[in-house]
Amino acid sequence: MSTHSGTAPRPVVVPDVDSLVSRYVTPGMHLHLAMTMARPNAMVYALARQFAGRGEFTVSTSATHTAMHALTMSGAVKHLITCFLGDTYPTPRPNPLYRDLVRGTPFSCELWSLLSFTQRLMAGATGLPYAVTSSLVGSDLERGLTAQAPDAERPGAGAKFLRMAEPAAGERPFALVERLRPDLTLVHGACADRRGNIVLVPPAGEGPWAAYAAEQGVIATVERIVPDGFVDAHPERVVIPGQRVLALCEAPLGAHPQSLRGVATGDGSGDVAGYRDDYAFLTELVERLATEDGAKEWYREWVEEPAGHAQYVQKLGAARRAELALYATPLTPREPPAPPPLPASAEPVTRAERTVVLGARAIVEQVTNGAYDTLLAGIGVSHLAAWLAAALLRERGIRVPVCAELGFYATDPEPGDVFLFSQLHATRSQQLGGIPEILGGMVSANPRCLGVLAAGEVDADGNVNTSLLADGRWLTGSGGANDIATSTDCLVLSTASPRKFVERVAYVTSPGARVREVVSHFGRFRRTQDATGAPGPFRLATWLPPGDDGPARPQDAVASLTRWPVSSAGCAPEPEVTEAEIAWLRSLDPQGFYR
Repeated sequence: MSTHSGTAPRPVVVPDVDSLVSRYVTPGMHLHLAMTMARPNAMVYALARQFAGRGEFTVSTSATHTAMHALTMSGAVKHLITCFLGDTYPTPRPNPLYRDLVRGTPFSCELWSLLSFTQRLMAGATGLPYAVTSSLVGSDLERGLTAQAPDAERPGAGAKFLRMAEPAAGERPFALVERLRPDLTLVHGACADRRGNIVLVPPAGEGPWAAYAAEQGVIATVERIVPDGFVDAHPERVVIPGQRVLALCEAPLGAHPQSLRGVATGDGSGDVAGYRDDYAFLTELVERLATEDGAKEWYREWVEEPAGHAQYVQKLGAARRAELALYATPLTPREPPAPPPLPASAEPVTRAERTVVLGARAIVEQVTNGAYDTLLAGIGVSHLAAWLAAALLRERGIRVPVCAELGFYATDPEPGDVFLFSQLHATRSQQLGGIPEILGGMVSANPRCLGVLAAGEVDADGNVNTSLLADGRWLTGSGGANDIATSTDCLVLSTASPRKFVERVAYVTSPGARVREVVSHFGRFRRTQDATGAPGPFRLATWLPPGDDGPARPQDAVASLTRWPVSSAGCAPEPEVTEAEIAWLRSLDPQGFYR
């Protein structure tokens, strides 16, 4: 018999975002910024306005980009726990704010991979001290976390990452990762009722785990507060229950400049208009943050001058808001796109395009041979290669699902939208899940998944660096790349140069033991295997003369465009890029971001 009586208190509904933040956030807190497709960006701006230079926050968030740059510039963050720092649009790239990250500027930082980060939240959410992961093992991410162990006299005591004993034969190495328990989790949802029940629309990213992991609970913004009756009629749409929510407020466009999928009920009781990523805003943000003066002016204009979220939205203007509107796609079967028409006169094929096409050919070959039935597309030239390969395979009557780490399964990309995580692609997917489903179920637990990754640096052992250059400059970090490379076979793409194809990477973000091919613009390096099936050295297996007065012989290309000590003997000729291949590719990337 229960000893409790009465009902749980309803969360407080406050009038605006700045009131929500000022009432519930205090300096020194550990704040978690929930990683869903709709980030809590209105609250991020409010944090920057109110706590500039004095927050001393520990912040955990799986990716540090877009509006999070404002919080970085505010000086309110003392310590950051994350997986990625940089920009994602129009292409993934470093951001100068984090150039000196390794030196503790602009804050101290703890680096993880996307799945291991989410597993830490899952441990915190389920009351466990640790989670089990196979990620990070053998990488410099592991070495960095091990070096931060607080008790050198007792190895493993209080460690954030603890490698376990050698696994049984045939099993992957694994480790324990310390749970993550923030004080508060900040969430932006599609809608909520006044009882605090929050509707999140997939792709779910980290889903509800950070809401359950938070010691004090959740503060939330939503596009709309709906009648309680809507939730009573649609309980399956609630992802975060009201018991976890301390307070909430309405904040239309609260995820801007990122996106939000809407909610349609038919009777209008819970309808919420969705909106797309604001590509013009994101492009301008990248351009202005390229210089110190530009960054200061952007911060003044978009963070300091608006008195609150309402003024921020008003500044965007009605025309811009209308352009971003995302309308629901009718639930009718869709036919796969027809091959695009061949261009009457095409621009010369670039090195990046050659790399993508050769990568797509490698994927087609692997899938056609029956080795793999699922593709995991990393962001960059890698996801373009995966999309192109899927289109070429469809022409052969073979369908292979292409997945992306935030929760996209079997995506048929919207032509002309090159951003991997676009909401337009979400509406053209067969399933929308989250990080555990994709990086866990579809990758780590699926031996027939082929990961497709890009690289800042790649060495002759297949190790990939997307983190730190030898001169101390920060790149971007792992994201989900380490999770993929440590658990499934991979193909790596990069245009070749001595700066990228290095003898030894400066930082092992993703170990190379499971890299089967490395694709350049002049050919494909394929890994040999010994009699036991163990991975051996790479060799140049195919050759496509680069033209433009480039090396005329494969051995010369390897010598001048890489620092790899590998053989080119016996490499097969790679057919020239066809008009059909380039037409497909340019239909996916008409703006030429990846040229």
